Amino acid sequence: MAGAMRAGSITLLSCSWRNIPLFYPSECSRKLRFSIPSSSFSSFPHFKTLCCSASSPSLNAKDNITTPCKPSVTEEGATDALRAAVEALDIRVGRILKAWKHPEADSLYVEEVDVGEPEPRTICSGLVNYIAQDELQGRNVVVLANLKPRNMRGIKSNGMLLAASDASHENVELLTPPEGSCLGERIWFGSEEESNSQSDAVSPSQVQKKKIWETVQPHLKTTNTCVAMFGERPMRTSSGPVSCRSLKNANIS
Repeated sequence: MAGAMRAGSITLLSCSWRNIPLFYPSECSRKLRFSIPSSSFSSFPHFKTLCCSASSPSLNAKDNITTPCKPSVTEEGATDALRAAVEALDIRVGRILKAWKHPEADSLYVEEVDVGEPEPRTICSGLVNYIAQDELQGRNVVVLANLKPRNMRGIKSNGMLLAASDASHENVELLTPPEGSCLGERIWFGSEEESNSQSDAVSPSQVQKKKIWETVQPHLKTTNTCVAMFGERPMRTSSGPVSCRSLKNANIS
């Protein structure tokens, strides 16, 4: 590298190969387009405008040469990774057959939930302070079904009921599949046409090992019409979008 100088917010580097100048923006940005003043072209006749996509440069103190940072993950790549993560989850329509208070934990209910399997699942939920027991009986719910079973005060819980909550976590409502949804139906995110393109769910061990639920959960919200969303993609069954009763712009967990 022959030399470097800084003009305004642009670091200008000239190299020996064909004396072609290289330009890097001084701050991180995407697809920046900038023009070099015409007075500068006497030194660099080959370029008038350079369009670049680069990370902000970092200064190498040892040789005082500015070099670009390692590129960060693109927004498109991050979106693809998140979509793969949410499609790895096995989220299903279920129905609570029976619910009772956990004998060893005041804040927990124990529920028997039909998710279309030969036997109902036992699931423990911390809903005692938010939902009356008689409101759970016979209710259709949304179940995250590929979590590893957890021992909760002596009772093994095999899954999780998904619910919306406000920022203070003072109000909690279960997500509800639309009327007509089939028990055991796998729920997806996106348009009606995307149901058939969903990837297979991964094993509970993989969900735990790769922290898939922890990756997806921060991106689950309700809209101002209470529809459950993953980013901009609605949660759906074959009968329509999943929603909660009244919590708008709420977290889902």
